[in-house]
Amino acid sequence: MSDTNTTLDHSPATPTVMPRRTSQTKAKKQSGLRSIALRALFGLTLMAAVTTSVGCFVPIYSARPERRVQQMLYTSEDLRALVDEWERFWFLDSPSHLTPIRTHGGIF
Repeated sequence: MSDTNTTLDHSPATPTVMPRRTSQTKAKKQSGLRSIALRALFGLTLMAAVTTSVGCFVPIYSARPERRVQQMLYTSEDLRALVDEWERFWFLDSPSHLTPIRTHGGIF
């Protein structure tokens, strides 16, 4: 028994229309990306130029020789203290207890 009310639609499906990209839209997109890349490159170059030349525009030390020597001594002392702090942080300043000979007054 066939069902006469059931109809099969054999018509082709309606195709979805995709907008085609023309060469103009591709060129606009590429030129937009190119301009963004050039701006980023210019910004990075400018930032690198400014950060590496701060000592030239803004002097680090005083122009007076006495004051400059004092500032340089303070800086060198700070750097020396930094090395001591680094060794203290990583426990490099304490003696090694791996062998009994390296201990300070312990087992011999």
